[in-house]
Amino acid sequence: MARDGAIYVCQSCGAVHGKWAGQCSACGQWNCIVEESRSAPPGALKPAASSRARGLNFETLQSDTPEPPRNITGVTEFDRVCGGGVVPGSALLLSGDPGVGKSTLLLEVAAKAALAGRRVAYISGEEAVEQIRSRARRMGFEKAPVELASATALREILGTLKREKFDIVIVDSIQTLWSDAHEAGPGSITQVRACASEMVRLAKSGGPAVVLVGHVTKDGQVAGPRVVEHMVDAVLSFEGERGYPFRILRAGKNRFGATDEIGVFEMGDAGLREVSNPSALFLGEGKDRAPGAAVFAGIEGSRPVLVEVQALVSKSAYGTPRRAVVGWDTGRLAMVLAVLEARCGIGFGDQDVYLNVAGGLRVNEPAADLAAAAALISSAMDMPLPQGCVVFGEISLSGEIRAVGRAEARLREAQKLGFDQALCPALTVKDKGVKITSVNRLAEAVERISQNRY
Repeated sequence: MARDGAIYVCQSCGAVHGKWAGQCSACGQWNCIVEESRSAPPGALKPAASSRARGLNFETLQSDTPEPPRNITGVTEFDRVCGGGVVPGSALLLSGDPGVGKSTLLLEVAAKAALAGRRVAYISGEEAVEQIRSRARRMGFEKAPVELASATALREILGTLKREKFDIVIVDSIQTLWSDAHEAGPGSITQVRACASEMVRLAKSGGPAVVLVGHVTKDGQVAGPRVVEHMVDAVLSFEGERGYPFRILRAGKNRFGATDEIGVFEMGDAGLREVSNPSALFLGEGKDRAPGAAVFAGIEGSRPVLVEVQALVSKSAYGTPRRAVVGWDTGRLAMVLAVLEARCGIGFGDQDVYLNVAGGLRVNEPAADLAAAAALISSAMDMPLPQGCVVFGEISLSGEIRAVGRAEARLREAQKLGFDQALCPALTVKDKGVKITSVNRLAEAVERISQNRY
């Protein structure tokens, strides 16, 4: 029987239950329901006080107050994903798998911002100060004027930050903070919600820009209630495929910039290294292109990226052929295979199909349809594509090759890296130093690849 004033909260999804249960009925997770005390939410009003409350003072959209300049941290890839720097008074949430390099990235951000004249505080609830100093020495930032502290008590942290004037405050991590206003333990739903709310309120009240580190669950979601993601201004995710040294910073939400920008880093012995030209990393190093490989000219955020799409078609040894995809959408692969069979007469019903995006990058834009189809055709016919050819274009269900945006930037990036041919839909851009082979239908692309006509 539940105690008076007690509730049972799922630590996975935040659902509230009237009694304890072994499985959460909302998300289906087991052994994740924890008893917590019922407390009034922060800022709750008493009935008597609401009648004496003052009214709201509405204002117009026009303002004479100039927009404050952004805090440029000096980490170019981080600033690009944030929209050109960290906005003063904003709140950011950085998430990522354990060991991916979140603390290393933020320590580099803090060190370079401090060297640029910003006052930066790095508060860690997971590491001691000496551990942070050791990492800074390994990264070469031991002389950066970053102010370090190891603390978990929210009251002490807020009291210090209100007395001192900082430009950027980094808290690693939000799950380690503990508020004495709630009886729940650190990392619980109640504590994470309350601590995140207080830190965001500090930033919005004219305080520093706050960067919070959030743990992720086994499904890749930010641990804790989703309301934390709604409270902050930007949600950044730091991703890295196991076995690859590359790390990709993405913005899943950004109130001050685009959400399709990426920042590319390379993890080494001395920390993270910014990668200014990701295309050179995601392309194969071989001089001769093998059958089943096509170079896709894609767009990630505001910059073009060339990546190699690899396909392998082989005879199936079982009754049901396999469809394995890494770095691309499985549904789009099924659509491309169906269009190839229905519109071009190339069947894959008795063959296994494997598709991979080299380098650990994940491609989401429809412009990769033609590159995937070209790789599949090249593998099925054992005909390699030209070494200096890039491919891009969207495939419709009728077999038509549709135009995609920012074709000029794609061709410019291809020319910069030494590519001199492009297999793509009809374009209006001319004289870009790249020979354009226009195809209007997928059957035409199949014919050109099979006959080696470009």
